[in-house]
Amino acid sequence: MRGKVLVMSDRRDVVIVGGGPAGLAAAIACLHRGFSCEVFEKGVLVNSIYRFPTNMVFFTTPELLEIGGLPLVSPFEKPTRLEALRYYRRVVETLKLPVRLETRVERVERADCGLRVAFTTARGEPGVVSAGAVVLAIGYYDHPNRLNVPGEDLPHVTHYYTEAHAFYRKRVVVVGGSNSAAETSLELYRAGAHVTLVHRGAAPSESIKYWVLPDLRNRIAEGAIAARFGSRVVEIRPDEVEIETGPPADPQWALPPAHESIPADAVFLLTGYHPDVRFLERCGVAFDRATCLPVHDPETYETNVPNVFLAGGVISDARRHPIFIENGRHHGEKIVEVIASRLRRPTA
Repeated sequence: MRGKVLVMSDRRDVVIVGGGPAGLAAAIACLHRGFSCEVFEKGVLVNSIYRFPTNMVFFTTPELLEIGGLPLVSPFEKPTRLEALRYYRRVVETLKLPVRLETRVERVERADCGLRVAFTTARGEPGVVSAGAVVLAIGYYDHPNRLNVPGEDLPHVTHYYTEAHAFYRKRVVVVGGSNSAAETSLELYRAGAHVTLVHRGAAPSESIKYWVLPDLRNRIAEGAIAARFGSRVVEIRPDEVEIETGPPADPQWALPPAHESIPADAVFLLTGYHPDVRFLERCGVAFDRATCLPVHDPETYETNVPNVFLAGGVISDARRHPIFIENGRHHGEKIVEVIASRLRRPTA
């Protein structure tokens, strides 16, 4: 079968790229309108949540993660990653959402039939499906903001954190100053790692979860976690990280000399993420070269390509992420309203 193009037998009204909460919510909105649709996900269901730290707790309450009118039941005030994974599996099963997992959409092209979506299956088989509209709900978690410093691709360096046990008694440098860096530093410290937090700002971000920030400040104040603020990574070597420190913006922090080499057995670069701009280019979607923010109508979420829409976290740039599950889950309803007005399909 390799090399043979699989052409799906029937056209879809809407193809949704991305099987996260925003993509699933868009599929639910399509089904409520009576539209045929299919969700293509290159990884596992809700792939970004799956890749979150193992013990992650959401910043929000359960009802704000819900889609399709199905309740997310949790004994806790704030749900866990595991509960979210279980919930979204139940949504797909209960509502019988048409989801193709481990199927990568390669590009979206304009065609006589409307839009042509080219994909590749998990077995490497190419395929094509036509659609009246396409919703790109691809998120941004797959593409980290790189520091572009020597040594960033060494094997002990990563842009993702899962769990702490493997780093017991190891020297670990965590780069970043927001939620991911704060929670990672604390988990590593409590697992017995020797942690140094490096952040270009003068202090940890005020946007850190309110129950995490005081904990981090206290651990830094007592010396349990070393911190270098106003600092930038210059180079990563097999056993150390060289940093450069500028003048302090906040005099309460005692800053080290201008240059310092910090011993490191492992390095976590938790400096944020951005949308897959190469995929957007293959779909003809324009984006801001400086920020990676895709061009779109803020009212309809339509891109510069007619009938190609954005939903969820992809409507973010490399510096700020205003879209979360809580608000991105509503994008699909608005998008499908626009699609319905064009296809003139009566509501179900």
